Amino acid sequence: MKFVLLPFIALCTALPCAADFAELMKSGDVHDAKNESAEALKYYLPAEKLEPKNIDLLVKLSRQYALRISDLPDKADKVASIRTALAYAERAVAIAPDQCDPHLSVAICLGKLTPFLSNKEQIEVSRKIKSAAEKAVALEPTNDYAWHLLGRWHQALANIGGTTRMLASLVYGDLPAASNDEAVKCFKKAIALKPTRLLHTIELGRTYAMMGKKAEAKRFLEAGLAMPNQEKDDPETKQRGRISLKEVS
Repeated sequence: MKFVLLPFIALCTALPCAADFAELMKSGDVHDAKNESAEALKYYLPAEKLEPKNIDLLVKLSRQYALRISDLPDKADKVASIRTALAYAERAVAIAPDQCDPHLSVAICLGKLTPFLSNKEQIEVSRKIKSAAEKAVALEPTNDYAWHLLGRWHQALANIGGTTRMLASLVYGDLPAASNDEAVKCFKKAIALKPTRLLHTIELGRTYAMMGKKAEAKRFLEAGLAMPNQEKDDPETKQRGRISLKEVS
């Protein structure tokens, strides 16, 4: 009887942990949906102790640390938070290299890290962004954010200045083909997949502004700025849009 009961006892012991993990994830998701990163981490971090290799959790942890930088006043704290986010994303890629979201998380983190880097470091990181975004698109062609990040890569590299372009040539060797036209295609693809994400519309408008197409730029920038905020970094995105709109008006 003792040996018969052992599997049952083991199962009963394991069940609360599984239930605890599910509840922690559920509670974290509630705060994530409200863009409350600090609150979401209070649940996701304990969940990590229960399932440290859970891909969905690692991606969500990466997201919280990446998004919370808007709540941090100090540059050093922002950089530290982004690097923590990147570490979680890279852990997810190592465990599940055949899934889109981990690669997407890497690209997002590197994109958020870029403004804090030197010109040389930015160019080096851009290679990794392109690689991660391309892998994400290949793994999940219907992922709007993957297309967006690929568009941002084209936009950034197509519009770098002369000095930085020379540096990019040294880092890349032969500078990769990047163009505003390709950026436009990527952003339009992202909009078609998720038209309610204002980030796509505003960046399409900004790309047209960079191309000197003022009428198109104004149309998409105004459309994006009129959309309601839904994501934590939407206010920051709209601020970029307002600057671009002022330049084309």
